[in-house]
Amino acid sequence: MIRIAIDGPGGAGKSTVAKAVAKKLDILYVDTGALYRTVGLYVKSKGVDPKDAEGVGALLPEISIEVKYEGGAQHVYLNGVDHGDAIRTPEMSMYASAVSAIPSVRAFLLETQKDIARKNSVIMDGRDIGTVILPDADLKVFVTASAECRAMRRFKELTERGQSVKYEDVLAEMNQRDGQDSSRAIAPTKAAEDAVYFDNSDLDFDQTVDAIIRMVKEKTGGKL
Repeated sequence: MIRIAIDGPGGAGKSTVAKAVAKKLDILYVDTGALYRTVGLYVKSKGVDPKDAEGVGALLPEISIEVKYEGGAQHVYLNGVDHGDAIRTPEMSMYASAVSAIPSVRAFLLETQKDIARKNSVIMDGRDIGTVILPDADLKVFVTASAECRAMRRFKELTERGQSVKYEDVLAEMNQRDGQDSSRAIAPTKAAEDAVYFDNSDLDFDQTVDAIIRMVKEKTGGKL
């Protein structure tokens, strides 16, 4: 069993890198951000302000979230329905950032994440994996890049999905979310004290994956 925590700001490539590392190591990838995006989607559907802690908290008893792995990919079911890419829009990024700052939401999803890690070798990515979710992870990596670099990556990702967005808008939202996530009182985005700080601004996807694979090999003595 091995548990790997990948933290960092939005657009650093955490999710795509973690997925690739999981596949190469044949371990489970857990996209924790998808859980918060799913809560955000439900909050939006009910017309509740995602920053309204009391209003959002009142909705939690109505929410059932189930994580399934189908064809090697994670699917998050909201009250029995997989909403797919509906949780991947820039708007849902902002909703996820807002609801994730609410203590009751974090408590609601905490056990789901910990339970998966107890039962499987995993790599999880998010913003507080190494500090809160898996404080005893075998390897912690804080992946980051410049805001401009991260915004361009997110812009390309969204346009490839057929979404009509402007780079300037993506950069503005990136900076806004960075501010929200780093300054919030509950589980702010920050590197764990024992995390490897890894800036991949000048690296491509494959180089980033290879670098993290090397970290895992060093940590496990080549057993994975």
